[in-house]
Amino acid sequence: MGIFSRSSASRKSKDGMKIIAAAFFGVTFGFLIGISFPSLSITKVNLPTKFLPSNDLSYVEEKGSAIATPDSHKSWSSSKSNDNSSSGPVDKSKIWVSSNPRGAERLPPGIVAAESDFYLRRLWGSPHEDLTSEPRYLVTFTVGIKQKQNIDACVKKFSENFTILLFHYDGRVTEWDEFEWSKTAIHVSVRKQTKWWYAKRFLHPDIVARYDYIFIWDEDLGVEHFNAEAYIKLVKKHGLEISQPGLEPNKGLTWQMTKRRGDLEVHKITEEKPGWCSDPHLPPCAAFVEIMAPVFSRDAWRCVWHMIQNDLVHGWGLDFALRRCAEPAHEKIGVVDSQWIIHQTVPSLGSQGEAVDGKAPWQGVRDRCKKEWTMFQSRMANAEKDYFRSLQVEGSSSSNSTATTI
Repeated sequence: MGIFSRSSASRKSKDGMKIIAAAFFGVTFGFLIGISFPSLSITKVNLPTKFLPSNDLSYVEEKGSAIATPDSHKSWSSSKSNDNSSSGPVDKSKIWVSSNPRGAERLPPGIVAAESDFYLRRLWGSPHEDLTSEPRYLVTFTVGIKQKQNIDACVKKFSENFTILLFHYDGRVTEWDEFEWSKTAIHVSVRKQTKWWYAKRFLHPDIVARYDYIFIWDEDLGVEHFNAEAYIKLVKKHGLEISQPGLEPNKGLTWQMTKRRGDLEVHKITEEKPGWCSDPHLPPCAAFVEIMAPVFSRDAWRCVWHMIQNDLVHGWGLDFALRRCAEPAHEKIGVVDSQWIIHQTVPSLGSQGEAVDGKAPWQGVRDRCKKEWTMFQSRMANAEKDYFRSLQVEGSSSSNSTATTI
């Protein structure tokens, strides 16, 4: 019995060694086979969707890749491990991006198109082939049919680097088609409105964001001595954010600041009548242009647009407030003398008014202009007072809070 027991134990020991050796050989062989083949990502295999969790598929679709890469597989694996370790899975059916433009917070940032332009596009073909040119500047005229020939002369002073936009206050648009340039211009027709009414509604800063400079001009300007490209070069050279061409001195001027000086390219300061300027760096002695033919940089226009009041359509008072949209204003606002224009003073807006209380139509329009100037000044003064008062209240609250804490 003793011999039998020892023989049985020896045989079991040998069997155990065989099992261990076989297991070791199998693991080693499997390892060698494994490293001899490239790694296989599950996302490379064309499996039916029922074999993959819906969350995984949505991740691959969101990545936008039809062919997986090792990096994308790592990201997928990492995403899964993070989901498992976090408090809960990400709800991919909901998006909220607070840095998106107001109203677009529910959109993924990559699809948000916050800006536009006036570039004309085709109705066919590929969108990226639509534009043969992208004008860098915009010029607008508020026009009636009686000034058709003058506007034709004006437009010819602007190169193809300008988008032409006409605001029609008399409703007559088709008559302009006799000019070849009119067929590619933008036409907006609303009867009996002013250029600042149009500007507030159709020249939002996000709409004109593609343009480096925006010209907002009247219809009664003589441009014989004006060239738009040369004007732009001077504006850039002298760092002007808000500007206008100099005005012909012999044509009834209101302000000395806008009078052309024959010996200068640009001027930014002038002398006015005694008592008119409380500060030589403030309007009307500096930081001042008129509203008949202003030119704005993109950044300056973004500020000015927000300052235009929705109900004050004539823009009177804006010229004295433009300095708030350029800093330092007495350096960034000026008059270009070597590219000058003539104000022909055609009373076109007067004819768009109505006779009230025995007053001629033009008189009613003029009375409205003066009233708006007073209203604008009052609103600006009150807005400033409210702002500085709010700062005092905040400062007082802050100091009280600090004292309580101490």
